[in-house]
Amino acid sequence: MISPIEQIGALGGVQQTNAANGAAAAEGGMFESVFRSAIENVKETDAEVVELEYMMATGQLDNPALLTIAQTKSTIAVDMLVQMRNKALEAYSELNRISL
Repeated sequence: MISPIEQIGALGGVQQTNAANGAAAAEGGMFESVFRSAIENVKETDAEVVELEYMMATGQLDNPALLTIAQTKSTIAVDMLVQMRNKALEAYSELNRISL
């Protein structure tokens, strides 16, 4: 039986309420929480790939498509983290160019 593709949830911290944003600002900000969430997502998807690769190598994996799906999820998570880093560095550079 084919299981449906799960919807990728929003990054933690992106959909916080104003009150939660105030609390997050005191702890380090929403910016930090979004990056931490993206890093955790990369770690989780990588761990899933490693587990499925082991299962595939030992013959315990019944559906090889699960490995392909997990590898794609992991690739997308890494690509998203890299793009977030690039945008953050771009914004930082732009702020440094502002002359007062």
